[in-house]
Amino acid sequence: MGTTAEAHIGGPAAAAEDLQIAGLVPLSTVDWPGRLSAVVFTQGCPWDCGYCQNAALIDCELPGIVDWAGVVDLLGRRHGLLDAVVFSGGEATRQNSLGPAMAEVREMGFEVALHTAGAYPRRLAEVLPLVDWVGLDIKALPED
Repeated sequence: MGTTAEAHIGGPAAAAEDLQIAGLVPLSTVDWPGRLSAVVFTQGCPWDCGYCQNAALIDCELPGIVDWAGVVDLLGRRHGLLDAVVFSGGEATRQNSLGPAMAEVREMGFEVALHTAGAYPRRLAEVLPLVDWVGLDIKALPED
């Protein structure tokens, strides 16, 4: 795990505006089964899996390219059309600002889902009260 990833855990509380966002999908029918969702892809992951489908999101040093205001704007325009927002990554639990971002999404009336590999169990425990569904990605080495 790199120092940047470690620095985000146990640090001071952050605001939703501080979330490093690498991408935003305005509509997904597959990221949360049975829900129409927007997907917020966070930047940075402590793992370096050779099979990662989001390898461009691994680097913790890269800044986000979507600002939180853009997410809020999209959700405001999609209210009544979307059921939920999925926080994915990278590893979303790497960031202090995940909880405040989830809380803001809930206040807007959306359900909240999280895709995680469980790399930061304390952060996961902190945000679970804000989450309606978790997609847990179990990491393992190939058998060969």
